Amino acid sequence: MANPAVGIRAAAARDIKPLAAVLATAFYDDPPFVWMLPGDRTRRSRERRLFATILRAEAMQYGAVEVACVGHTIVGGAIWLPPGHWRPDVQPGVAANLRALLGFLGSLGRHLGRASALTKALARVHPHEPHWYLYVIGVGPDHQGQGVAGELLRSRLQRCDQDALPAYLESSKPANVPLYQHFGFQPTGTPPLPPGAPVLTAMWRPPQ
Repeated sequence: MANPAVGIRAAAARDIKPLAAVLATAFYDDPPFVWMLPGDRTRRSRERRLFATILRAEAMQYGAVEVACVGHTIVGGAIWLPPGHWRPDVQPGVAANLRALLGFLGSLGRHLGRASALTKALARVHPHEPHWYLYVIGVGPDHQGQGVAGELLRSRLQRCDQDALPAYLESSKPANVPLYQHFGFQPTGTPPLPPGAPVLTAMWRPPQ
Protein backbone atom coordinates (compact mmCIF):
# COMPACT_ATOMS: atom_id res chain seq x y z
CA MET A 1 0.00 0.00 0.00
CA ALA A 2 1.30 3.46 -0.89
CA ASN A 3 2.40 5.70 1.96
CA PRO A 4 1.30 9.28 1.19
CA ALA A 5 3.65 10.67 3.86
CA VAL A 6 6.70 9.49 1.91
CA GLY A 7 8.10 11.54 -0.95
CA ILE A 8 10.46 10.07 -3.54
CA ARG A 9 12.90 12.26 -5.46
CA ALA A 10 16.20 12.02 -7.29
CA ALA A 11 19.23 12.31 -5.04
CA ALA A 12 21.44 15.39 -5.24
CA ALA A 13 25.07 15.82 -4.22
CA ARG A 14 23.97 17.32 -0.89
CA ASP A 15 22.17 14.05 -0.09
CA ILE A 16 25.23 11.82 -0.24
CA LYS A 17 26.25 12.18 3.39
CA PRO A 18 22.77 11.74 4.99
CA LEU A 19 21.85 8.95 2.57
CA ALA A 20 25.09 7.09 3.33
CA ALA A 21 24.31 7.39 7.05
CA VAL A 22 20.80 5.98 6.59
CA LEU A 23 22.04 3.10 4.44
CA ALA A 24 24.78 2.29 6.96
CA THR A 25 22.16 2.00 9.68
CA ALA A 26 19.82 -0.03 7.46
CA PHE A 27 22.56 -2.51 6.50
CA TYR A 28 24.24 -2.79 9.89
CA ASP A 29 22.90 -6.34 10.44
CA ASP A 30 22.69 -7.29 6.76
CA PRO A 31 24.29 -10.76 6.32
CA PRO A 32 26.74 -9.88 3.51
CA PHE A 33 27.95 -6.80 5.39
CA VAL A 34 28.31 -8.75 8.63
CA TRP A 35 30.39 -11.26 6.69
CA MET A 36 32.49 -8.61 4.93
CA LEU A 37 32.88 -6.35 7.98
CA PRO A 38 32.72 -8.59 11.07
CA GLY A 39 33.70 -5.91 13.58
CA ASP A 40 30.46 -4.83 15.27
CA ARG A 41 31.92 -1.62 16.72
CA THR A 42 33.33 -0.33 13.44
CA ARG A 43 30.85 -1.72 10.90
CA ARG A 44 28.48 1.25 10.85
CA SER A 45 31.23 3.83 10.35
CA ARG A 46 32.89 1.69 7.69
CA GLU A 47 29.58 1.21 5.87
CA ARG A 48 28.92 4.93 6.00
CA ARG A 49 32.20 5.63 4.24
CA LEU A 50 31.64 2.74 1.81
CA PHE A 51 28.19 3.96 0.75
CA ALA A 52 29.45 7.53 0.40
CA THR A 53 32.24 6.26 -1.87
CA ILE A 54 29.83 4.18 -3.96
CA LEU A 55 27.51 7.15 -4.37
CA ARG A 56 30.22 9.67 -5.26
CA ALA A 57 32.44 7.46 -7.39
CA GLU A 58 30.04 5.05 -9.08
CA ALA A 59 26.34 5.78 -8.85
CA MET A 60 25.41 9.46 -8.83
CA GLN A 61 26.70 10.02 -12.37
CA TYR A 62 23.73 8.10 -13.79
CA GLY A 63 21.04 10.16 -12.11
CA ALA A 64 19.25 7.02 -10.91
CA VAL A 65 19.80 7.27 -7.16
CA GLU A 66 16.53 8.03 -5.39
CA VAL A 67 15.82 9.05 -1.82
CA ALA A 68 12.69 8.59 0.27
CA CYS A 69 11.85 11.56 2.48
CA VAL A 70 9.43 12.19 5.30
CA GLY A 71 9.24 15.94 5.37
CA HIS A 72 12.80 17.07 4.73
CA THR A 73 14.39 14.02 6.35
CA ILE A 74 15.89 11.23 4.26
CA VAL A 75 14.64 7.92 5.63
CA GLY A 76 15.67 5.55 2.83
CA GLY A 77 17.19 5.30 -0.59
CA ALA A 78 17.72 3.15 -3.65
CA ILE A 79 20.79 2.95 -5.88
CA TRP A 80 19.85 1.85 -9.38
CA LEU A 81 22.29 1.29 -12.24
CA PRO A 82 20.95 1.69 -15.79
CA PRO A 83 21.13 -0.78 -18.68
CA GLY A 84 24.70 -1.36 -19.77
CA HIS A 85 26.18 -0.17 -16.47
CA TRP A 86 25.43 -2.94 -14.01
CA ARG A 87 29.17 -3.13 -13.34
CA PRO A 88 29.66 0.11 -11.37
CA ASP A 89 31.94 2.47 -13.28
CA VAL A 90 34.25 4.88 -11.48
CA GLN A 91 34.08 8.36 -12.98
CA PRO A 92 36.91 9.02 -15.45
CA GLY A 93 40.06 10.82 -14.37
CA VAL A 94 43.08 10.05 -12.21
CA ALA A 95 41.83 12.14 -9.28
CA ALA A 96 38.42 10.43 -9.28
CA ASN A 97 40.00 6.98 -9.38
CA LEU A 98 42.35 7.87 -6.54
CA ARG A 99 39.50 9.18 -4.37
CA ALA A 100 37.50 6.04 -5.06
CA LEU A 101 40.44 3.79 -4.22
CA LEU A 102 41.10 5.63 -0.97
CA GLY A 103 37.41 5.47 -0.09
CA PHE A 104 37.21 1.72 -0.64
CA LEU A 105 40.47 1.06 1.19
CA GLY A 106 39.43 3.27 4.08
CA SER A 107 36.04 1.62 4.45
CA LEU A 108 36.96 -2.02 3.82
CA GLY A 109 40.55 -2.10 5.02
CA ARG A 110 41.89 -5.64 5.38
CA HIS A 111 38.47 -6.99 4.38
CA LEU A 112 38.80 -5.62 0.84
CA GLY A 113 39.57 -9.14 -0.41
CA ARG A 114 36.27 -10.51 0.88
CA ALA A 115 34.30 -7.71 -0.70
CA SER A 116 36.14 -8.15 -4.00
CA ALA A 117 35.56 -11.91 -4.00
CA LEU A 118 31.84 -11.44 -3.38
CA THR A 119 31.55 -8.81 -6.11
CA LYS A 120 33.35 -11.02 -8.64
CA ALA A 121 31.20 -14.04 -7.77
CA LEU A 122 27.99 -12.07 -8.32
CA ALA A 123 29.34 -10.62 -11.57
CA ARG A 124 29.98 -14.09 -12.99
CA VAL A 125 26.26 -14.94 -12.93
CA HIS A 126 24.85 -11.47 -13.59
CA PRO A 127 22.47 -11.42 -16.59
CA HIS A 128 23.73 -9.60 -19.68
CA GLU A 129 20.36 -8.75 -21.20
CA PRO A 130 19.75 -4.98 -20.95
CA HIS A 131 18.08 -4.24 -17.61
CA TRP A 132 17.93 -1.92 -14.61
CA TYR A 133 19.97 -3.22 -11.69
CA LEU A 134 18.85 -2.51 -8.14
CA TYR A 135 22.31 -2.25 -6.59
CA VAL A 136 21.15 -1.18 -3.12
CA ILE A 137 17.86 -0.38 -1.41
CA GLY A 138 17.58 0.41 2.29
CA VAL A 139 15.34 2.10 4.84
CA GLY A 140 16.31 3.35 8.29
CA PRO A 141 15.13 1.06 11.11
CA ASP A 142 12.71 3.67 12.50
CA HIS A 143 10.79 3.72 9.21
CA GLN A 144 10.88 0.07 8.22
CA GLY A 145 7.54 -1.67 7.80
CA GLN A 146 5.82 1.58 6.79
CA GLY A 147 5.81 1.14 3.02
CA VAL A 148 8.95 3.20 2.34
CA ALA A 149 10.75 0.42 0.47
CA GLY A 150 7.62 -0.14 -1.58
CA GLU A 151 7.51 3.52 -2.59
CA LEU A 152 11.15 3.38 -3.65
CA LEU A 153 10.58 0.23 -5.68
CA ARG A 154 7.42 1.54 -7.30
CA SER A 155 9.12 4.75 -8.44
CA ARG A 156 11.80 3.13 -10.62
CA LEU A 157 9.78 0.09 -11.66
CA GLN A 158 7.19 2.35 -13.24
CA ARG A 159 9.94 3.65 -15.49
CA CYS A 160 11.08 0.10 -16.24
CA ASP A 161 7.58 -0.74 -17.42
CA GLN A 162 7.28 2.43 -19.48
CA ASP A 163 10.56 1.62 -21.23
CA ALA A 164 9.74 -2.11 -21.50
CA LEU A 165 12.91 -3.04 -19.61
CA PRO A 166 13.41 -5.79 -17.02
CA ALA A 167 14.98 -5.33 -13.58
CA TYR A 168 17.36 -7.45 -11.54
CA LEU A 169 18.49 -7.64 -7.91
CA GLU A 170 20.08 -9.90 -5.32
CA SER A 171 18.14 -10.22 -2.07
CA SER A 172 20.43 -10.50 0.93
CA LYS A 173 17.69 -11.70 3.30
CA PRO A 174 15.16 -14.49 2.62
CA ALA A 175 12.56 -12.44 4.52
CA ASN A 176 12.71 -9.76 1.81
CA VAL A 177 11.98 -12.13 -1.08
CA PRO A 178 8.15 -11.92 -0.68
CA LEU A 179 8.32 -8.10 -0.86
CA TYR A 180 10.16 -8.25 -4.15
CA GLN A 181 7.78 -10.93 -5.43
CA HIS A 182 4.89 -8.58 -4.67
CA PHE A 183 6.45 -6.14 -7.14
CA GLY A 184 6.89 -8.76 -9.84
CA PHE A 185 10.40 -10.11 -9.16
CA GLN A 186 10.86 -13.88 -9.26
CA PRO A 187 13.76 -15.90 -7.81
CA THR A 188 16.17 -17.27 -10.41
CA GLY A 189 18.57 -19.09 -8.11
CA THR A 190 21.25 -18.68 -5.47
CA PRO A 191 24.60 -17.65 -6.97
CA PRO A 192 27.69 -19.64 -5.90
CA LEU A 193 29.63 -17.42 -3.51
CA PRO A 194 32.97 -17.55 -1.65
CA PRO A 195 33.20 -19.99 1.28
CA GLY A 196 31.42 -18.66 4.35
CA ALA A 197 29.46 -15.96 2.49
CA PRO A 198 25.71 -15.87 3.21
CA VAL A 199 23.22 -17.11 0.66
CA LEU A 200 21.82 -14.46 -1.71
CA THR A 201 18.74 -14.85 -3.89
CA ALA A 202 18.96 -13.59 -7.45
CA MET A 203 15.65 -12.15 -8.70
CA TRP A 204 14.46 -11.06 -12.15
CA ARG A 205 11.46 -8.93 -13.10
CA PRO A 206 10.16 -8.74 -16.68
CA PRO A 207 8.53 -5.45 -17.69
CA GLN A 208 4.84 -5.36 -16.88
